[in-house]
Amino acid sequence: MNIRVMLVDDHLVVLRGLKFFLNTQPDIEVVGEVENGKKALENLESLRPDVILMDLMMPVMDGVEATKKILEKDSEAKVVVLTSYSDQEHVIPALQAGAAGYQLKDMDPDELVKTIRAAYKGEKLLHPKATSLLLSEMNNEKGKKDSGTPFKLTKREKDVLYQITLGKSNKEISSALYITEKTVKTHVSNILSKLDVHDRTQAAIYAMKEKLFETEL
Repeated sequence: MNIRVMLVDDHLVVLRGLKFFLNTQPDIEVVGEVENGKKALENLESLRPDVILMDLMMPVMDGVEATKKILEKDSEAKVVVLTSYSDQEHVIPALQAGAAGYQLKDMDPDELVKTIRAAYKGEKLLHPKATSLLLSEMNNEKGKKDSGTPFKLTKREKDVLYQITLGKSNKEISSALYITEKTVKTHVSNILSKLDVHDRTQAAIYAMKEKLFETEL
């Protein structure tokens, strides 16, 4: 079964190039190309993409706003940002909006395929520059906060956090830990609060940075 990909970019040449390349992959099928976030949102239900490859700077509705609205409509959607911007003003808002990946347009094409496949499986792949900026942002917010904070997590919260580092959705965590999705959501909310981070991506990166699950990962 092929990975269904929707392309969102306002540059026709980029769309055509991406479509041609991705359709050469044996497990990927481009099911639609649209020129802005509004069109992506409008075509979400009809195209039923597994992964949405999203540019950031577009007319009508940019990539950050589109990512937020798409995830509001479908919390399990996988949005991978593909852009030319690697600065803090673009990386942080995109990840905070819920992007499942962040890559640059000058990346190796094979890495783009890996990112799409990872997003499809519920995993996150970030460009090294994006990871570095996210860690810097987290460190700035925390200042000199004691790194022992995560150990205030309960045993169950640590179990949920570990599942988050694996890129699991709430539904998948619910199944793995034999708890309800409502309970998972409560644990996730508590984890974000205790770690003083904005979203699941930051929580996962923080856990890896602090090597909380070094023996498991």
